[in-house]
Formats: sequence, C-alpha cells, structure tokens
Amino acid sequence: MRKTKALTALASGTIAMALLATAAPVPAQGGDTILKPADMEKLLPATVFYRGQSATTQVRNSGGVKFADGFFVLTSMVDTSGYSSGVAAKYQAYFITEVPLTIGGERLGPGAYGIGFVAGDKFVVTDIGAHDVFTVSSSTDSEIKRPVPLQVLPDPAHGFRLYAGRQYVVFAR
Repeated sequence: MRKTKALTALASGTIAMALLATAAPVPAQGGDTILKPADMEKLLPATVFYRGQSATTQVRNSGGVKFADGFFVLTSMVDTSGYSSGVAAKYQAYFITEVPLTIGGERLGPGAYGIGFVAGDKFVVTDIGAHDVFTVSSSTDSEIKRPVPLQVLPDPAHGFRLYAGRQYVVFAR
C-alpha cells in the first residue's frame, strides 16, 4: 500500500513538473527570456491609453522579452474598434520598452508606443498621441510553422523578431 501511494505521488509530481515546464518562459540569447501570453497576464494592464481613448489589451495575442538584467519589452494586440479608421489602420498593438531598442535600423527610446504592420510591407511606430515616430520595412517569413496574430521569437542572427502573422521586424538592444 505504501509503495502504491509513493508511486502515485511520484507520478503526480512528475506530471506537475512536466506541465510547469511547458508553461515556463522560453530562454533566448544571453540569458534573455522570451515571454509568452501566459507570462504576460501579470505584466500587462487590462487597458492602455492611446490617442485620447482606452483600448483593451488582448493577452492571448501578446509577447515580450525579459532581458537578463531584468528590463522588459512588452507588446499586445489591442481592440481598436473605438478608433477612427485612420488611426486603427496603423495602431494594431501596444508596445512598451524599458530600454532603448533598434528596430529595422531605427532607434527607439524607452516608452509606450502604438505599432502596426501596414500595406506595402511596412511597420509603423507611433507615439501615444498617434504621431508617426518612424516607419521601416517589414519582412515575410513563409517558413514559420504556426503564424499567430502576434508573437515574439528569437532572430537567428541577433535580437528578436516581432511577428504579426507571417510579417515581422527585428528588434535588438
């Protein structure tokens, strides 16, 4: 009887550890960690301010990076249904960075921004007043196995890729 209870407890513990391992953040380069939607629940606010309104964040469509030194980059798709079509066309997600980044060769300082992938293979960064900060070219990844509305993955060369479906831009510190 004791052996059965011990084996049951051991099996339960093994299953629990396996489940925890699958939900854990994904390690990336140099001790940086890629954050998945489950990690973002504690970090992202339910709503964010942009262009005079509040928009609901979509935690299921979010991602980010926790750098080895503890700083974060967070991004989440947002509900833009209350915005004008002009604003909604280039504001698809909220982007927060605690550190300076380079995106497509452009420097972005710490702060909160609106971002969007737009026609013509372009990626637009706007300030929270909906003013353009910069626009860079985006790339298409036809090899990605499971495109989702928004995710962050490691870039094979350096840094990280921010994806919207198959479209992506590379960002790095």
